[in-house]
Amino acid sequence: MHWQFWGLAIGCWPLLLWQGKRLRKQALRLPEASGDRSGILGQGQKLRLLICGDSAAAGVGCALQQQALAGQLVNRLAGQAEVHWQLHASTGLNSDGLYQQLQGLPASPLDWVVVSIGVNDVTELCPTWRYRARLDALLRLIEQRFDAPRVLLSAIPPMQHFNALPAPLNHWLGLKASALNQQLEQVLTNWPKARLVTAPAVLDSSMLAADGFHPSPAGASHWASLVAAAMAASA
Repeated sequence: MHWQFWGLAIGCWPLLLWQGKRLRKQALRLPEASGDRSGILGQGQKLRLLICGDSAAAGVGCALQQQALAGQLVNRLAGQAEVHWQLHASTGLNSDGLYQQLQGLPASPLDWVVVSIGVNDVTELCPTWRYRARLDALLRLIEQRFDAPRVLLSAIPPMQHFNALPAPLNHWLGLKASALNQQLEQVLTNWPKARLVTAPAVLDSSMLAADGFHPSPAGASHWASLVAAAMAASA
């Protein structure tokens, strides 16, 4: 994979550069989902949940938070627990930006932290060694600041299937996403209370929003089901 990424970069660099610049100018930019970003829902044992990360976690691609990851996940969990939830996510955050954001939150005990990060590290071409170091620092911060909660990190989705990305840029960024996911898997071997939520191998058009880049309500629903299943398996 490493040689494929660099071979494509060397062979197609002028085209990749042109496609990247053109995409930044012409990409459809959708707002973050509107609605509450914290609350209490359900009955039963108290469950303290933080959802954090990038634009996908912030609900870009969905009109309302109820349609996005946070709302759909909380609704699933509320059938078995009293969910005290909060969402801290922003468009454009990379792994370092999320670290800075979580540093600004007050320290408080949590049961679960759900993390969506990595796509912006891909588009910024973050070196694999740096991404690994950032993830390790992020997990250490979560452990120390939130009283060692269980953590679920969503894998970077297969970006080669993003409709917004033309070929060969989509394939190139897909290779980069796979490389960073490998780093994530290796980091998690050192963190027994953290686990990976795998992404679908293929994304069909119904799972993507109008911008061809973010989850649609259907995509967010599938994502929430994967996260909820991972939580149930870890309980």
